[in-house]
Amino acid sequence: MTLRRSSGQAYAEVIGDPIAHSKSPLIHGFWLDALGIDAAYRATQVAADGLADYFTSRETDSDWVGCNITIPHKETALAFVEDRGDVRSSIRAINTVFRDGEAIVGTNTDAAGFYAPIADLNLAGQSVAVIGAGGAARAILFALSRMGVGRVTLLNRNPLKGAALLAHFGLNGDALKLEAPIPPAALLVNASSLGMTGQPPLAIDLAPLPDDAVVYDIVYAPLETPLLAAARARDLDTVDGLDMLIGQAALAFELFFGAAPPRERDDALRELLTS
Repeated sequence: MTLRRSSGQAYAEVIGDPIAHSKSPLIHGFWLDALGIDAAYRATQVAADGLADYFTSRETDSDWVGCNITIPHKETALAFVEDRGDVRSSIRAINTVFRDGEAIVGTNTDAAGFYAPIADLNLAGQSVAVIGAGGAARAILFALSRMGVGRVTLLNRNPLKGAALLAHFGLNGDALKLEAPIPPAALLVNASSLGMTGQPPLAIDLAPLPDDAVVYDIVYAPLETPLLAAARARDLDTVDGLDMLIGQAALAFELFFGAAPPRERDDALRELLTS
């Protein structure tokens, strides 16, 4: 299969600052090779003050089919794209931008990517604890609001921001400081960058969690975070960052390249990403 562009080779990319840790090029490259698509996917570091110039340059690059967006641009990038799905009034953060003719459109695949690994859990009415209040947390809270969960405790450096997010998504619960103890939640989600390579560690006591709780860490570099290690030491069920990463990437891949990725090869992909 070949994507025909006006010149050169079609490509997508992931942008952020920092960006060297991103596994997105490996994921999309694996799928492109598996499907025989003549296109490329790369990582591009873009500083906050360079975001406007980045989108201006890509608007006139006919080979560019879109980008994924990571820290710290998920919220600010909304200002540079068409918002056909009204993400601005719901999640208020985007992680995927794709070209549709002459238009550059922003969307969010994080919410669906987060939900997929826990779709079989019965969380209706169950309490949930979420750490973080950034762009990824917004997508996660959006997903939780659609799952009918019970009280949500949001821990963040700025509790006022956390309270505003809970209200925005219509979730009942409490917004606490980051160092506050977690409640006995059925699901604990680290939606922050804490614990990621190069970032401060996430210091948290898991003792309040019940024995059947699930711990979900969206950090994937390192894949075995101290949070997940502590959860496994207690024999708690865990979900690592690759599950959400691959899930959201699959939706973005189809928007970029017009083909569904071969999800039947997820085991081989995970082996590549962890080797």
